[in-house]
Amino acid sequence: MFGFRGQCATVAVRFGTSFGWWTRVYNPKSPHQMAEFTGSLASYSARWSFFTYLGAIAIGTGLLALPAARAPAQPPLTLVDAAFTATSACCVTGLTVRSTVEDFSPFGQGVILVLIQLGGLGIMTITTLLIFQIGGEATVRQRAVIAETLGIKSARGLRQLALMVFVVVLSAELIGFLLLTAATWGSREPLEVIWRAAFHSVSAFCNAGFSLGDDSLVAYSANIPVNLIICGLVIVGGLGFPVLFDITSRLWNRESLWDRLHMHSKLMLLGTAVLLTFGAVSFWVFESDGVLAGQPLSNRILLGLFHTTTCRTAGFHTVEYGSLASATLFLTILLMAIGAGPGSTGGGFKVSTFMTLLTRAGASFRGQERANFAKRTIPERAVERATATALVFVAIAFVALVALLGVESGGKAAERPRWFLDASFECISALGTVGLSTGITASLTIPGKFILAVLMLLGRLGPITVAVALSRQRPAYQPNYPEEEPLVG
Repeated sequence: MFGFRGQCATVAVRFGTSFGWWTRVYNPKSPHQMAEFTGSLASYSARWSFFTYLGAIAIGTGLLALPAARAPAQPPLTLVDAAFTATSACCVTGLTVRSTVEDFSPFGQGVILVLIQLGGLGIMTITTLLIFQIGGEATVRQRAVIAETLGIKSARGLRQLALMVFVVVLSAELIGFLLLTAATWGSREPLEVIWRAAFHSVSAFCNAGFSLGDDSLVAYSANIPVNLIICGLVIVGGLGFPVLFDITSRLWNRESLWDRLHMHSKLMLLGTAVLLTFGAVSFWVFESDGVLAGQPLSNRILLGLFHTTTCRTAGFHTVEYGSLASATLFLTILLMAIGAGPGSTGGGFKVSTFMTLLTRAGASFRGQERANFAKRTIPERAVERATATALVFVAIAFVALVALLGVESGGKAAERPRWFLDASFECISALGTVGLSTGITASLTIPGKFILAVLMLLGRLGPITVAVALSRQRPAYQPNYPEEEPLVG
């Protein structure tokens, strides 16, 4: 994830030497190098996560390319479309090039659902259990790296933590399934209602955005229970497991819940509330004469609430995004970039990163040396990691946007009147693992789809994590020179 801790300071050095490491590892004349690499998988969770995601995507691609995964009378699924769909599902994004409900059979939809569950539950969580089951007791380094990947401070009780993640995920999805089944009962055949409720519950909690409808959830735009259930699942899944565990462990304490929460939980809860409010209000303002024109007050409130919840990382929609105003799309891009929380099922460069930078900026404007929040001081190393995370996200989005504009210069998508805005929206949606689209995904060329697939993988793992996964085990020596301060601002 973008919040992968403790690695930002060495990313540039490690990434610069990654190619040499890669060629040495896969040298067939050096079997000891392969042994060294496989042994390092247990020591470096970033490599575990990276290669496990690639493996899951490869298996998912093969399964989706099978004739059994295709709905009757539908054209065959190309290998490119199968790989794109598998990547989108495993990276819990939701961008699609083929209709999930029309082009895929129940078997194909089941494969997509399993990939969503693996990606949202956290292949890292499964990997953690495998380390314990296969390798016995993990080393101190293994525990420390895995703990940081899962977003916790303590490396103790990782087996119990992984089991708790399973319990939380399955419990939330079961509750969502039961509520959605009750809210939609009688609208379709019973088995179809049950399947749709299960699919959308998993997709919502995992912030995936896949829907068994070509128009996502537009048909339920006025259904208050369905909207609130989906929003609740998305928000809970996006807060992150550290926040959920922190809240549940202090619910029964007699003292004030807010006062006893960790600072990270307070940053996440306050930041989430502010972003939800900002997104809803901006949607109501900019779309008052657009998609909200003529809508009753209840629908206006519901559409704004659903938009601000899902645009941050979920990918569902109850309005067609191609018809939204340019101002709305631009603000949606900003919300998608921020995303959800560390250790969550969502993407983006994370709410806590945004809040850390906002707190540091506020302290600087007031002439203060330290960034304080909730009677705690944010360490400068955390501010540095937040800055590096945000800059890496922006840099990758910029490079991907230029590449997408270049490869699609002669494609059908480039003929759209708002092509630059649409392409920017698509890149941030993929990198933030959101899944919203203005409608250009299916019309992209093969290189364009490849760019988005890479962005989805980077967004799910985090570019910093990928750089670490492909880097040397030990960074190269870095000399320490005399300090000299440049002019900034």
